[in-house]
Amino acid sequence: MTEAEFYINLGKRLKLLREKSHYTQEKLAEKCGISLDYLGKIEVNINKPGLKTLLKLSSALEVSMSDLLNFEEQTSL
Repeated sequence: MTEAEFYINLGKRLKLLREKSHYTQEKLAEKCGISLDYLGKIEVNINKPGLKTLLKLSSALEVSMSDLLNFEEQTSL
């Protein structure tokens, strides 16, 4: 998997998990302490989040990091 593919998959996975948790982008961004704009750009592969942001996202979504990064389950949600 290339770096570009990783971030594309991350954005898709993040959106699926957010929707499964019934969070709007605004609510998840608030819960993580990041801006709405930044979160939206992660979902569409413009911003590339660091480890701290990934940890905040997984915690807010109440999933493990391995679940957040499990791109094999994209269609099972």
